[in-house]
Amino acid sequence: MPNSPVATANHEVRDNPALLHHFASEQQQKDAASLGMWVFLATEIMFFGGMFCAYLVYRYWYFGDFGAGSQSLNVILGGTNTAVLICSSLTVALAVRAAQLGKQTTVVVCLILTMLFGLVFLGIKGVEYHDKFVEHHVPGASFHFPGHIPSHPDIPINQQHAQIFFSLYFIMTGLHALHMIVGLGLFSVITYYAIRKRYGPHYYTPVEIAGLYWHFVDIIWIYLFPLLYLIDRHK
Repeated sequence: MPNSPVATANHEVRDNPALLHHFASEQQQKDAASLGMWVFLATEIMFFGGMFCAYLVYRYWYFGDFGAGSQSLNVILGGTNTAVLICSSLTVALAVRAAQLGKQTTVVVCLILTMLFGLVFLGIKGVEYHDKFVEHHVPGASFHFPGHIPSHPDIPINQQHAQIFFSLYFIMTGLHALHMIVGLGLFSVITYYAIRKRYGPHYYTPVEIAGLYWHFVDIIWIYLFPLLYLIDRHK
């Protein structure tokens, strides 16, 4: 019956332009999006998990050389980047909450702050990469890493083992940075629609899903920082 409560409810749901045609309700669409992101993040965990396993095996075999490589990294810049990402996770959470409460301006501000924090992180990481290039710590024909193992001053650093450390450093941090660039692209699009007041209490799924992805990227760094920067540091 066209005038029944069910028909009226369905008509109201269909009036929402954000609801795609193949979903019966907003909640179903939100649940599907959340499930899709969690499945994607599960594949990402396996992806990064393989690199973490490789790192742990080589670190166990060549702990002294890895410790020397770690101590050549700038722990102040690494720690600053850790603080920057924690702040960005906070602004993402605030953006999601603001969208739930219908505070359009706050959503835009928090998303812009998140992107600024992301750009700061990438800028600092670029400085670190530049320093490693200047110091010839990039694996390859020009690689040169003189010195001795910190815990055994009489044992020189094995150049091949040190190259393994820096190879893992560049691969793991580089892929993490790539994921951050993807996140910045997502937030750029979401911010565009937030400015057009698309998100509110009845529809904030893109903000929440992108935030979930961003939190995952932040968590990866929380593991990378101590594993790469804090090996065999006694001071």
